[in-house]
Amino acid sequence: MIFGAMETSKPLSIEKKRGADGYRNQERWTSQDVVFGFVALLLCLVLTQAIWALYIRPNADAILNAPQRVTNADKADHAVRQLRSPFVILRDYEQQVSTTLALWALVMLGRQWRGTTRARRLLDKNYVTVGEGMVVLPEDVRVYSRTIENLSPQEQEMFLPRLLTVALTRFGATGRIQDAAEAVRDECEFESSSQEAKLSMVRFTAWAIPAVGFVGTVRGIGAALQEAQGAMGGDISGVTLGLGVTFNSTLTALIMTIVVMFWLHQLQQAQDRLVLDSRTYVDRRLLRQMREGK
Repeated sequence: MIFGAMETSKPLSIEKKRGADGYRNQERWTSQDVVFGFVALLLCLVLTQAIWALYIRPNADAILNAPQRVTNADKADHAVRQLRSPFVILRDYEQQVSTTLALWALVMLGRQWRGTTRARRLLDKNYVTVGEGMVVLPEDVRVYSRTIENLSPQEQEMFLPRLLTVALTRFGATGRIQDAAEAVRDECEFESSSQEAKLSMVRFTAWAIPAVGFVGTVRGIGAALQEAQGAMGGDISGVTLGLGVTFNSTLTALIMTIVVMFWLHQLQQAQDRLVLDSRTYVDRRLLRQMREGK
């Protein structure tokens, strides 16, 4: 009886220690996410400002200020070709802000995608080896846990080793397969919630990009209305430029939103597959081999 109590207390102490370590690791990763997001945003701002200041706006101004050596019949068509230039479409500040936010969101998605790819590679490893005709009993937990404990700290914090550790720890503490299966399910739900939380800023950015485009729409309409008096006198260039800001900002924002949302859904699909495949891995290679002690 005393020996059995000692064996049961070991997994419980390991689980408590792991809970504290997991909380500290969660805090550390959260701070890293904040720092990475801030630095990535700053770099995206510097990059887009350099591109717009050195390349896009000078070319757009050159196109708009170029002398028009065309006949009156071709003047309207020439003005339309000018406004359709990519440099003219992207020259305004709303387009620059939309592009900056989209680039920042893609960088954040790329970091999450890299972590998901690394976690998926672990599915090819054999962390728990149960021989033919052998079973895993509660007293065997320490033997199978040593393989995971010998991993590097970075690999132990990844999803699949963490999932295996949770299953082994709960099975060793309670001796019940159902409790181990419930622990695996809860850990998978926690991982899914954690992944959703990490994508919250990307979702906000995907909402903010069209909002910035609508700001350009309002500004362009306002500029066009200010030039309405000149349009009544026959000069529609001011109205044309104002409406150009309106449509260009909306067009750019919608395109950037489509790009961000496409890669966001691709990442979510990859993360959902990772959780399902990891749960299947634990079920087939560990849970099905467990047997409750007498």
